[in-house]
Amino acid sequence: MNVTVIGSASAASPDERALRNLYVEHGPALYVYVLRLLGGDTHRTEDVIQETLLRCWVKRNLVDDEGMAVRPWMFRVARNLVIDGHRSRAARPVEIGGAGWLAELGGEADDIERMLSSMVLRDALRALTPAHREALHATYIADRTTQQAARTLGVPQGTVKSRVYYALRSLRAALEERGVN
Repeated sequence: MNVTVIGSASAASPDERALRNLYVEHGPALYVYVLRLLGGDTHRTEDVIQETLLRCWVKRNLVDDEGMAVRPWMFRVARNLVIDGHRSRAARPVEIGGAGWLAELGGEADDIERMLSSMVLRDALRALTPAHREALHATYIADRTTQQAARTLGVPQGTVKSRVYYALRSLRAALEERGVN
């Protein structure tokens, strides 16, 4: 936790010295308390402590006087600031950081794009010979090895490899004809 010292100690006003002393005396305990309230968020903790000390400064509640203890007052102010922050975040719509909104917006477009792509792919697959379509289905779509596909199709493994190779070449050409790169 960093303390910004305002001016030199000798040039500081009595209020500045009192605020500095207040921070030195109560700051570490207040920091631990607020950090626990905020679940370990150090940046927000420092903001709350700064706001608490600013309110001490504004209220001129810098020293214990007239029976009012400063420490409990500071802890109550800090707790209220944490609660107010939580309430204000809960009342606002959820903030969207970065490009998350773009990904959500693109979700609908992705579904449409996926549907159009599947239609183009289905059309390109129809352009293949039945043997090539069968080889692709037995390997890629059924998620089998060429050896497993060869057993399923009742042909040698080399034939399946050859058919898959030429089927992919033909499929690539068919997709290029349809404008898919």
